[in-house]
Amino acid sequence: MDLSIVILNYKSKGLTKQCLKGIALLKPRLNFETIVVDNASNDGTTEMINEEFPWVKTIKSPVNNGFAAGNNLGIRKSVGKYIMILNPDVAIFNNSLETLYNFMEENPNVGLAGPKLINPDGSVQASCRTFPTKKIIIYRRTPIGKMSGPRKILREHLMLEWKHTDNREVDWMIGACFFVRRSAMEKVGLLDERFFLYLEDVDWCRRFWHSGYKVCYVAEAEMVHYHQRLSAENPGLKGALSYATRVHIISAIKYFAKYYGVKNNIN
Repeated sequence: MDLSIVILNYKSKGLTKQCLKGIALLKPRLNFETIVVDNASNDGTTEMINEEFPWVKTIKSPVNNGFAAGNNLGIRKSVGKYIMILNPDVAIFNNSLETLYNFMEENPNVGLAGPKLINPDGSVQASCRTFPTKKIIIYRRTPIGKMSGPRKILREHLMLEWKHTDNREVDWMIGACFFVRRSAMEKVGLLDERFFLYLEDVDWCRRFWHSGYKVCYVAEAEMVHYHQRLSAENPGLKGALSYATRVHIISAIKYFAKYYGVKNNIN
């Protein structure tokens, strides 16, 4: 098996259906399987998939333990040489699977790669970034980030000055689409389930780097991403009080404690 596509659904029945319809239209020259994990949605998604997409393997989790834990359920059941973690709100362009597969085959030192993500209006998403510092988290979640100095730092963090037209090594990619080498993952480990939501993608990429594998942005592979992370939508006071932002901050605390310890100063 060349590739296992793992899709995590949480109350996104319509998006998951459209995503699977798109996959069904692809004709990649790859032997692949598709696995959908339902994270206790209780919205009939699993039943819909079993009826309309019988070629898809389904896993129904009785509880929602978060993004990392849900995807890990699918990864454990997968058998492909490569694993693609795919959000249900991502549409795959023709040849993108082969492009990512061929890139990984030609670059055995790369453990994880991701495609160019496009917004529905055709603009390029900031899907690859530098590793976050504590200051960056503060700038992104408060009005401080609108000041000239912090704003410049945020632009550098989001790599906005780069045109995203060429393949390159990056610190990390957002978890909307990961193309992962199984042999590397077996050394690195699965997604860290201590992160319920957010920062699990940063952590995983960082662990690939620490294990001697590169993380790469593959501009030649394009996909449309229809949704942006909720935690980045409201950087002001209202955003600071939102559920998504609170979850993001909790994950950030876990991330910095894991890599820097609680005694480190903000840097």
